Order: sequence, then structure tokens, then C-alpha cells
Amino acid sequence: MREIGHFVGGKEQKGLSGRFGDVFNPNTGEVQARVALAKHSEVEHAIANAEAAQPGWAATNPQRRARVMFKFLELVQKDLDNLARLLSSEHGKVFSDARGDIQRGVEVVEFACGIPHLLKGEYTEGAGPGIDLYSLRQPLGVVAGITPFNFPAMIPLWKCAPAIACGNAFILKPSERDPSVPMRIAELFLEAGLPPGVLNVVNGDKEAVDTLLNDPRVKAIGFVGSSAIAEYIYATGCANGKRVQCFGGAKNHMIIMPDADMDQAVDALIGAGYGSAGERCMAISVAVPVGQKTADKLIEKLIPRVEGLRIGPSTDDKADYGPMVTRELLNKVRGYIDTGVKEGAKLVVDGRGFKLQGYENGNFIGGCLFDEVTPDMTIYKEEIFGPVLSVVRAKNYEEAVRLPSDHEYGNGVAIFTRDGDAARDFVQRVNVGMVGVNFAIPVPLSYFTFGGWKRSGFGDLNQHGPDSIRFYTKTKTVTSRWPSGIKSGAEFVIPTMK
Repeated sequence: MREIGHFVGGKEQKGLSGRFGDVFNPNTGEVQARVALAKHSEVEHAIANAEAAQPGWAATNPQRRARVMFKFLELVQKDLDNLARLLSSEHGKVFSDARGDIQRGVEVVEFACGIPHLLKGEYTEGAGPGIDLYSLRQPLGVVAGITPFNFPAMIPLWKCAPAIACGNAFILKPSERDPSVPMRIAELFLEAGLPPGVLNVVNGDKEAVDTLLNDPRVKAIGFVGSSAIAEYIYATGCANGKRVQCFGGAKNHMIIMPDADMDQAVDALIGAGYGSAGERCMAISVAVPVGQKTADKLIEKLIPRVEGLRIGPSTDDKADYGPMVTRELLNKVRGYIDTGVKEGAKLVVDGRGFKLQGYENGNFIGGCLFDEVTPDMTIYKEEIFGPVLSVVRAKNYEEAVRLPSDHEYGNGVAIFTRDGDAARDFVQRVNVGMVGVNFAIPVPLSYFTFGGWKRSGFGDLNQHGPDSIRFYTKTKTVTSRWPSGIKSGAEFVIPTMK
């Protein structure tokens, strides 16, 4: 059976801990590989390699660093289909969705290609008598990223590309459920000219995470995953004096106003609610129709669309979505559906009994649709992370605004309406980090910043865009005066610009 190790110092290394995790084929439920789970000393070895490589990389001028990014983009484009198939085989995403995962990561690499401009500081000539002021952005040193299973290409690239472009060395701890694409990304960066040791991939579990959190050589950590783990990593990392950004769970609402284009809204809900089997932190999991007539019309149109979803193996180009990543997650989603029924929600489309001929042991589940969900129900309060859409009927607009605003998660939200005043008011008032107007999955492009509020995000700086450059650098400010023509003598008062 294929074994996946680690990528340290520019080469793949076998695991030494004797501990392994299973990598499944989600289509069949069979184990297709096993991945080494690093022990403490193996993570320390990766940190030492990164620490040794970082000064030389930081001394490489930004333009040359950008050339590595450009070359990496070229290599990814040549290998895109192979990468997408590899991603699909471990995650279960259909091929087109796997390509999209890679593309959204590539867009952040494209942004990082502008690093010579992005690292420019500020300069003021003549700020005082013979005094010039300027600022520099300098790398932090060794930094790390802990990334989730649901985007095994996109989020590792969101983390490592800006960090490396800024002159840091990076240690990536990807999900052990689908580790092959992150390993391949490291190989492609090396091929693109990145010096060995600047990007290292360490596969592992909590032992690896805790080593990164507690080692003083790691100056910053970024994380994406569940809110409980995000909170733990944020608290532990901050207590250890690290710079930390963590992104957690979500419960994204979509408000459907009475004047909305209902066909457009239903199309949006089907794609955003069921794409990638709902395994997205920006998936729409709650539909909020405003008014009884709107709700009845929405349900009437949704039921046949959910019943008609095409579920197939990840190799099926015509499938709307494929299997879930593991049997464990599949059973968890089924448990949420059972709970929803017990708590009184109306399950109008039940996909629990779905079976795919020839793939009976695969991690498949049909689309599920709940109506008459209330805010006190478990399926409303908690993130399900599966192809399950809950309809919460709002009596009026004010109630519709309150629902996402009062929820403990605040990642993304959308409103569908033809009324510009309502849309503008919603954008201003809703207590959520990313907002879509007639746009169901409001993931900003790479040159803006991505981040949720409340228990969806921990830390002051977000992912990609200008915030990523701020997060992975520290600012040094220089006050400069040369003695020529300057009156000598001691000065006993604090310098001012009088």
C-alpha cells in the first residue's frame, strides 16, 4: 500500500513515528493509502530546516521571489488536470469542483506575484530638520499553516504563497484525510526554484499541531477548521507569544425577499447548498424566505430540484456532487438529520437512504431539505457540513436580518432582492463578515481579504489580500538624520517636529 511521508528540506521523507492514518477512497470506502503521523522530533526537524533556509530566502530580493511564484503558476497550469484528479480521488469532489479548488488557490499565488509592490514601505523626506522617516516590511521568520480537508489545494496556497513571497519559511500541516495534493504543491514549488527548506510539509495530528504551537522558533500560525479547534489554537498560540489567525465554523444564511427573482434564488441555493456535498465553510445551509407566500413558493420550487440532484462518483463529469470525504463525516451528517426530525423539523426531502449502484460502500448521501426549522433546533445552531439545507421562515425583513446577526457564527451571508434600498440596508446592518447581494457564495477575490466574524474568525487579520502581507511581516520604522550641517549638543527633551 502507498505510504505518504513528509516533505522536509526539499525531499520526501518517510515517517519515523510508526503511527499512520488511513487515506480513503471516498467512492468505495476502501483504504487507498496511509499517511505518516509525525512525532514531536520530526516536526522539530522540519522547523530546524525552515530556520536554516529562511535567512537566505529573506535576503533574496522580492523580484526574484516573485519569479519563483510565476514559475510555480506555469507548472501548476501544466499539471492542473493531474492535480485535480489526485485531489478528487482523496476528497471525493467531482473533477470540475477539484479544478475550482486549485484555481482559487492559484489566484492567491497570482496576487503574491506582486510582492515587490506589496512590500513597499513609506517614506517622508524632511520630516524634521535634516530628518527623514521611512518604514520597512520584514519577514517574521518561520511560520506555519494548519489546513482542513475540504480545500486541500486552495487553503494551503492561501497560507503559504503570501508567507513565502514575504520572505518567510513555511511549515504546512495539512489534513491527514487528503494529504497528497499538499505534498505535490511542495514538489512544484521546489521545481519552480524555491530553495529546499523554505516550504516543508509535515503530516500529523494533535502531536504535530502542539509542537508547532509550543516551539518558540515558529513565529506565526494560521488555521482553518472547526471553531473549537480554532479557539484552542488561537488561545495557545497567543499565550506562547505567536501571531495567530484562525478561522472556524459557519452557518451561512441566504435571505430571499418577496421581490427576489425566485428562479435565480433557487439556482443559487442548489449550487451553494449542495455543491461539494456541502463540505464548504461558505456553503449556504440556511434559507430564510421572508413572508409566508415567499416561503411556500420557495419550497415548491426547491423540492423537485433537490430530488433531482445527480449524485455520482467523483469521476462522473455529469454528477452535481460526489461522496463525502469519510464514513465518519457521513455518519455525523446522518446523525444531524435524525436529530432534526426528532426535534420537529419537517424533512421534505430525505436523502439518507441514497445508494449508488456499484458504489454501495461509498460515502454517499442524497440531498436533504428541511422546512419549518426554528432557531432553537440543533440543525440550525450547529454546522452540519453536509448536503442539508434548512428553511427558516421569517415573518418580516427585520426578523430576517436578526437571524444571521444573532447566530454565533458570522462567516458569510447573502440577500436576494430587486430592492436596492433593502440590499444597502442589509449590507450595512448585518453582523457577518462577508456579504453577498444576489450572490450566494461571497468569497472575495484574492486582492481583497477573506474572513468571518464572531466564532467564525479569531484574530485581527484575515486571509489573503493586503491582510496577508500585514500578517506575515513586521513593520520597522527608521528615523534618520545625518550630522552634516546639524548643530551638535545634547538634547534633553523628547524629539518633536516643531
